[in-house]
Amino acid sequence: MSDEADVVVIGAGINGLVAAAELAGAGWKVVLLDTRDRLGGFMDSEELTIPGHVHDTFSSWHPLFVGGGAYAELGAALHERGLEYANTDGAVTASISERGVVIADRDPEATAARLAHADDQAAYRTMLAEFERRAGVVFGVLGSELRARDIARVGATALRGLGVSGALELARVAAQSGRGFVRERFTGWEADQLWTPWLLHAGLGPDHAGGGLMLPVMAATMHGIGLPVVKGGARRFVAAFERLLADRGVEVRPGVRAERIEVAGGRAVAVHAGGRRIAARKAVLASTSTGDLYERLLDRDAVTGKGRRAARLHRPGRAAMQIHLALGERLRWSDAALDPVPLVHVSNGADGTGIACAQAEAGLLPAAPTVVVGQQTVLDPSRAPEGAGTLWIQLQELPFAPRGDAAGEIDVAGGWSEEVVAAYVGRVIDRIAAFAPGLRDSIRGTVALPPPALLAANPNAVAGDPYGGAAELDQSFVWRPGTGTGHRTGIAGLWHIGAFTHPGAGLGGGSGHIVARQLLSSDGVRARIGRLRDGKNA
Repeated sequence: MSDEADVVVIGAGINGLVAAAELAGAGWKVVLLDTRDRLGGFMDSEELTIPGHVHDTFSSWHPLFVGGGAYAELGAALHERGLEYANTDGAVTASISERGVVIADRDPEATAARLAHADDQAAYRTMLAEFERRAGVVFGVLGSELRARDIARVGATALRGLGVSGALELARVAAQSGRGFVRERFTGWEADQLWTPWLLHAGLGPDHAGGGLMLPVMAATMHGIGLPVVKGGARRFVAAFERLLADRGVEVRPGVRAERIEVAGGRAVAVHAGGRRIAARKAVLASTSTGDLYERLLDRDAVTGKGRRAARLHRPGRAAMQIHLALGERLRWSDAALDPVPLVHVSNGADGTGIACAQAEAGLLPAAPTVVVGQQTVLDPSRAPEGAGTLWIQLQELPFAPRGDAAGEIDVAGGWSEEVVAAYVGRVIDRIAAFAPGLRDSIRGTVALPPPALLAANPNAVAGDPYGGAAELDQSFVWRPGTGTGHRTGIAGLWHIGAFTHPGAGLGGGSGHIVARQLLSSDGVRARIGRLRDGKNA
């Protein structure tokens, strides 16, 4: 093992993997550390329930990655090393409730045609057309460092492309809630029921500012990219990265905990990990929680006022839970149109999801949670024996430390005890079974990961929140993780990446890509200056 590198990356989740691969691809010597004995963070798959049934243990869907800059940079190399995706060209997502079923197709015209009101069909087309005009600005914000010059560049793009009134309207929509957005535009219930639950995947609720921006982002992403999943399970995605890192000479050290980031002269110069000192000639990248970076890894006298403020301002979002089911046969919904849909929400939209979010934020187990039902085997049959299936169930409206049960049925005095977990799993299965009556008879194996299990699996899931903290407007964009910090930490050579930083959570690898690009750009500028100083042609 080397005791010196150009860059030391702490944390091997998606952003750490992306940054390490891009920097090593440019010839940098990289050491990658992770506390866990495997790479991937919240990306993994295994036969979690019974043999022959492969479950994506944590995250699963890859539209953000496939649509992002990291994939543009690394996708071809990963595919050369075994990465394969399964996707759909037809129905991509849906939602079911007592109101009925609404389905989104990859084809936006087919989706619009399913809306009952002609005015809503026109409004849906208008929503997507408006987003197409705004996409350059929106993705410019999500894909940049958001320094003053980045903001100025994006602002100029907005003014050129949208005009003053269009830029102001985009700002208004960005401050709007998802509930407000759909109420303003649609008469019927379908668009609300279909897309408002998707805000949970961005860490938002129906009544949070920012939903008006993110709802059309979600819709356009589903239409444009679909819901790719890794053939054979998410571990194969990590395996492709492992091969790429090995080929590019990255020194990977799993099972090694970073103990301290050494700062000298206002600059990060080394990482102490596993009893060794690893000097960092150019940079240290920390894909950690905000608190872990500023309150554990750095000596107190090294932390700037902005760093202390970032740690103080950070607050966790709602906790989450996953349930994995092995099925003897594929799920059969009461409406057969849902059988081939990769991801189905059990929700009636802003009303039910808003109530469940409020109950969770009040410390209660929601009485009628929004249930995310992932049917990966409809895209990738190799994950289960012929005719059988798996369900990937996600719950994004939970308290980390429950104080009560909104339905008054579950005694939570012991916290997330085995009894509480079993009772809540039962509630969730009943909620799905109301629309898929044969579900219970088909279950062959069940594994539940309540909020404390997520934290145990990944220390970045602070308070059981897998999204790196609240994603409300005051905790997003230039305010994530704390005002004035961004990926820079106030300490030269030390960069903060991961879900706790802009552009937030998800499998896009956005912050790892942004910071790698910044480092390589700065390195190139320094090299050109050096050549000019030496009298050589730049």
